[in-house]
Amino acid sequence: MNSFPKVIKNKKISRNWILQNKFRGKTIAFVPTMGYLHKGHLALVEKANKLADLTVVSIYVNPTQFGPNEDFQEYPRNLDQDLEKLATFNVDLVFTPSDKEMYSEGFVTTIHVDKLTAPLCGARRPGHFDGVTTIVSKLFNIINPDFAVFGEKDFQQLAVIKRMVKDLDFNLKIESCPTIRESDGLALSSRNQYLTGKQRKEAPVIVKALRRVKELVAQKQITTPSEVETRAKNIIKQNSNCAKIDYIQCLSADNLHEVNNFENSTVLAAAVFFGKTRLIDNIKLT
Repeated sequence: MNSFPKVIKNKKISRNWILQNKFRGKTIAFVPTMGYLHKGHLALVEKANKLADLTVVSIYVNPTQFGPNEDFQEYPRNLDQDLEKLATFNVDLVFTPSDKEMYSEGFVTTIHVDKLTAPLCGARRPGHFDGVTTIVSKLFNIINPDFAVFGEKDFQQLAVIKRMVKDLDFNLKIESCPTIRESDGLALSSRNQYLTGKQRKEAPVIVKALRRVKELVAQKQITTPSEVETRAKNIIKQNSNCAKIDYIQCLSADNLHEVNNFENSTVLAAAVFFGKTRLIDNIKLT
């Protein structure tokens, strides 16, 4: 087991640590998280270890990406547990700022990525991606990484971050990791802990529906995006009493535009409520 990583709460001290190591020629891979780490997060850390000399992880539950009726106060937090998990990896620094440290009095600046944030979660959670892009851009400026690693479970977030990095000329490369799943297929999420026993048993219906329609597209038994969406919704409704579908939608994997066929790369994205718990998942169809 490796030693516990260095923990810094102050952004100026973090910057100084980064600058000292950059001066020594060290490269840095960065994994931004909201904590309550699971195997999905740790897969990102593992990839970061392979990309650069040093690995930095941030643990910060960012209030600006939560809506007024969302679960900011209830979002699970356990820093001691997170540090124990990170101790098994080569993590050199954990940045754990306070809200006051990240959002000084009078803070009024927002980073907005247009178009890519319009569909899916952007349509259902107004302001969510503005909160994400603003905090991620701040973290990039503080950590100054050579690489930043994100999961593919939130396909829209990944697309938005890549666009922001390109448009604003951030000097880093975005890397991604495939979605990590439980043995029954459920995508790992810190919010899975909210699920009741019955909800947890039924939650894998999301990936079951996604995988089934992908098979049907490959077999040419389904030939249009609208058929895919209808069939996936029906599979979920027929196999769960708990599920309430927020959206299931086919979009271009390149720009998240609506699609009428499968000529180009297409992603099927889903958001489904189980009680108050909203779970997301996606699958590449073509």
